[in-house]
Amino acid sequence: MKKFEEKTISSEHIFSGRMIDLKVDTVSLPNGETSTREIVTHPGAVAIIALTDDQKVVVVEQYRKPLEKTLLEIPAGKLDAGEDPAETARRELEEETGYQAKQLKYLTSFYTSPGFANEILYLYLAEQLTLVEDGRQLDEDEFVEVYEYTIEELEMFEKSQRIHDIKTSYAIQYLKLHLK
Repeated sequence: MKKFEEKTISSEHIFSGRMIDLKVDTVSLPNGETSTREIVTHPGAVAIIALTDDQKVVVVEQYRKPLEKTLLEIPAGKLDAGEDPAETARRELEEETGYQAKQLKYLTSFYTSPGFANEILYLYLAEQLTLVEDGRQLDEDEFVEVYEYTIEELEMFEKSQRIHDIKTSYAIQYLKLHLK
């Protein structure tokens, strides 16, 4: 057994939804004991740092029911089955903001909540943006407003917790380090 590895003894499927599945695994621990793990499975997602020619960041404002509040966030969305993350990034950018990017660069990927979920988020930088007429195509249950802010404005929103999610905070830090 690899160091710290937990072997699955049994797995019980609890729920399947549009965005996630939930299962409960019984595992054998490295010390020989057993425990249970509640696991959310997710197909993965993308997030896009969309940077205008005048160095403003395109963000969306939307209500987040689990938090019971509205946040400003960089555009993001779930991968469709078998979809390349770069294609998801292009699709989500246009659907949520109406922008297309001539230049799309993969930056990194990271797990969002590895303590209970397997969701991986692919982060892209989108530049040379063009606003497409009738480009926005929100899902029927999606309500967002689109804004463009400077990095300094985003930092202020982060301090006031109007921005309060890791992908957007990561984007702000990335831009502070790489734009000058």
